[in-house]
Amino acid sequence: MSTEHDPLHQPAAPIVTEPVPDLQLQMLVRLIGQDAQAALPLTLVVGGCFLYGDLISHEAWAADWAHGLRGVDGPGAQLLERFPQLVDQAVVDKRGHEAPQRLPQWIHVRDATGVTGNGRPVLMPLWRGRLTDVSGWSLGKPG
Repeated sequence: MSTEHDPLHQPAAPIVTEPVPDLQLQMLVRLIGQDAQAALPLTLVVGGCFLYGDLISHEAWAADWAHGLRGVDGPGAQLLERFPQLVDQAVVDKRGHEAPQRLPQWIHVRDATGVTGNGRPVLMPLWRGRLTDVSGWSLGKPG
């Protein structure tokens, strides 16, 4: 066999890769999404930092987000309160129907604490992130 037809000796074309979310974490997020009252303590590694809190559903996140905005004053505050629902409705309108059941692409955490290399915690009542940005995870929170 000549090297001309040998795939191991062919010049390599650039390969574009995309981050892939952890399938088990996606399934866990989907499971939590079935109950708006459910919450599960977990720790994530995101961008080399630890983030821990309670995994919640998109529905619970949207409700908590809207509730948090009720205390915000100023023009447009009432519009922001409905923002998560407006985004969900825009997705449905664009597709013309409800999205088919697929694995989640986003993760939602309540009472999140982020810990960076300097050790100073960053407290966040609500956090939302892409599952593809999570490089590691564990059930439970640091004790």
